[in-house]
Amino acid sequence: MDITDLITRERIVCDSEVTSKKRVIEVLSELLAKGQADLTARPIFDSLIGRERLGSTGLGHGVALPHGRFVQSQRAIGAFVKLKQGVDFDAIDRQPVDLVFGLLVPDHYTDEHLKILAYLAEMFSDRAFCRRLRETVADQALFEQFRDWKPTAAIPP
Repeated sequence: MDITDLITRERIVCDSEVTSKKRVIEVLSELLAKGQADLTARPIFDSLIGRERLGSTGLGHGVALPHGRFVQSQRAIGAFVKLKQGVDFDAIDRQPVDLVFGLLVPDHYTDEHLKILAYLAEMFSDRAFCRRLRETVADQALFEQFRDWKPTAAIPP
C-alpha cells in the first residue's frame, strides 16, 4: 500500500492547538472534505463521531485512528492532525492523544477497510516513526514522513 493514495499534504495539520476530542474530529472532518467536490464536513463528522460512540479509536501511546464509512465517498481518504498538546481520547492506556489519523472509506469497502486499518496500526506502532512525527514542525515535513515510511517486513535484512 502507498500511503500517498490516502493522504495529501493539504490534509495534514501540524501542531494544532485544539483541546478536545470533539474538536479534533471536527478538524479531521474538514480536512477529509477538503478538495472533495462530493463531500462536506458535517456528514463526515457524523460518521466519525458515530463510530467513536461505539468505542474509542484511541490505540494508546498517544495515537488515535478515528474512521468511518461514507456512502458518497468513492475512494478511501485520510487526514492527519498532530496536536500541540495531547487530548483525552478515551484511549485504552488512558494517555492523552497527540497523533490523530482520520480515515474515511466508501460504504462498499469491506476487506479494504480492514487492510487499511491494519496498515495504519502497523505504521503507528512503529515507535521511531511516531517519535519523528512528534519532532516534525511543518505540514510538508509530516507528509514526507508518511510518504517515506516503510513496513519493517518490507525492509531487506
